[in-house]
Amino acid sequence: MTYLAHTAHSQFGALWLSFVGWILTSMSLGLIQWRVWQVSDTKVITSGVVWVGIWRACFNSYTDVSEGFRNMHCRYISLREAFTPPEIAAGQVLMLLSLIVGLSGNAGGVYAMRNAYFGVGKNSSILLSFISTVVLCLLAAVLSLIPLIWNLSSVVTNQTIQFPSEFKLPQAPISQIVTRIQDA
Repeated sequence: MTYLAHTAHSQFGALWLSFVGWILTSMSLGLIQWRVWQVSDTKVITSGVVWVGIWRACFNSYTDVSEGFRNMHCRYISLREAFTPPEIAAGQVLMLLSLIVGLSGNAGGVYAMRNAYFGVGKNSSILLSFISTVVLCLLAAVLSLIPLIWNLSSVVTNQTIQFPSEFKLPQAPISQIVTRIQDA
């Protein structure tokens, strides 16, 4: 059995990069800044800004819009709702799949690195482990990229979402952007 640890340093760096990408993917699931709407009606939405994520839509309000919500009012966007646009529904499903596939890819990478550094297994099984890790990590990247590009396209073309009245949101924004640093 040949000792592979002296040749596996770039694979170790790629594993760390994959792990950072997986963490960023998991963080992006909870963000509400997928779309930032600028609205003109400031009676309820006192800040004039609505944040629309793949799981919920939120806005700041200094009026009492519902029991217990004085500052930030959020409503969840369900996959089964009739108003949910296809890019948000696809984002909910594909980002979760990306998280699971990325976790599998990172686990395969840890297994492959263990075999390479400790000399466990045959060279062919180590190579197969690295190839499956690459395939899973690239699949996770593609699964993340599809909703991101689709959302960007929806923002650039200023597509609206027909929210129900209980969301207390206007039917269309004045403008929308992907995110702003000061809003984050």
